[in-house]
Amino acid sequence: FEFFFFFYNRKSAKKKVQKMDKIYLDNAATTPLAEEVIDAMVQVMKVNYGNPSSTHSLGQEAKILIENVRREVADYLHVSPSEIIFTSCGTESNNMIIKSCVNHLGVERIISSPMEHKCVAETVLDMKKRKGVEVVYLRPDHKGDFNLEELQELLKSSEKKTLVSLMHANNEIGNLLDIKKVAQICKENNALFHSDTVQSMAHMELDFSEIPVDFASCSAHKFHGPKGSGFAFVRKSSGLKGIITGGPQERTLRAGTENVCGIVGLGKALELSLKNMAEYSAHIKAIKKYTVEKLSAEIEGIKFNARSAEEDKSLYTVLSLLLPFKDPMIGLKLDMKGIAVSQGSACSSGAAKPSMVMMMILDEEEMQDSTPLRVSFSHLTTKEQIDALVEALKEIAEPFKIEKTNIAHR
Repeated sequence: FEFFFFFYNRKSAKKKVQKMDKIYLDNAATTPLAEEVIDAMVQVMKVNYGNPSSTHSLGQEAKILIENVRREVADYLHVSPSEIIFTSCGTESNNMIIKSCVNHLGVERIISSPMEHKCVAETVLDMKKRKGVEVVYLRPDHKGDFNLEELQELLKSSEKKTLVSLMHANNEIGNLLDIKKVAQICKENNALFHSDTVQSMAHMELDFSEIPVDFASCSAHKFHGPKGSGFAFVRKSSGLKGIITGGPQERTLRAGTENVCGIVGLGKALELSLKNMAEYSAHIKAIKKYTVEKLSAEIEGIKFNARSAEEDKSLYTVLSLLLPFKDPMIGLKLDMKGIAVSQGSACSSGAAKPSMVMMMILDEEEMQDSTPLRVSFSHLTTKEQIDALVEALKEIAEPFKIEKTNIAHR
């Protein structure tokens, strides 16, 4: 009944929401485009409309723009430009890497985890179903951490060619993986290592000359760039081959005319992120700390999932909460108050059941009596917005507090 009640009243609430400033706290799902990125993309669409594969000057001008961005990305990661392959997004990059490892590199075994993004989890299962690949999962503890000694043992336990696929920063709880250590373990055991770095790319310093990862992925829209533009890092010694054929574009690893304006947008967003990384990260870390302190003081019984509230062990842009009451309508209620947040991954937000990540780290009682919520920040987030979120959550929590009090007095 409550579900239909809110949708029935959403039209009347819509006018009220339109009058207030929207508060956007779902930056792990996507980020607003930077004005400089829009300007750079518009310029390309107006002027540099040539096909990069064409030999005439208009085509070659477009090609130069792409190669300039490729060098910029390579410089950031301390790799060769030939190891950067432009794609449409992190999902495509992850699909290309995992499927090609099985189809072209002879991978017979994949070690992954139940905490991965759906584009990795479902691709791994697809390779199991279609190609008979053995799939082994590392199980996290209640803090979302993995036992890397277990990974070492798993790699030593089989002669099969193995791909390890573990994300760098979890998109729901923000836990950071020690990818350098994992990469070294994989190298010592002749295994390939792929890391979904979509959430951490352009938010942290990443040096792939020091971190021997074989493959990684990126989506521009996670750092104020355009949707529909991303890249894969493919170590040139890996021998990976493309799964989209039909042309020599992107070193034959990804056929099709390149998205020039999207790639330029990615490049401009990366340039801004790197230029302002110290300033942006300091601001967001302060906002995250303020959020933790404010919520802890104002919402009795609130918890923070996994390592989410620990500065040195989680990505500074993500905070995962556990509210001390059960309310599956929490996202909608906040939306009606003009606040955009997520109850989990954007790719799973329409699901009726809890995400796999939450099922891995929460016990049965927490699943039954609490509500997970993901708040994710950018350099545009303000303390005033956090204050508004906290006040909204206090209002939503009040009926549940009264109900608990009534039950206690019966």
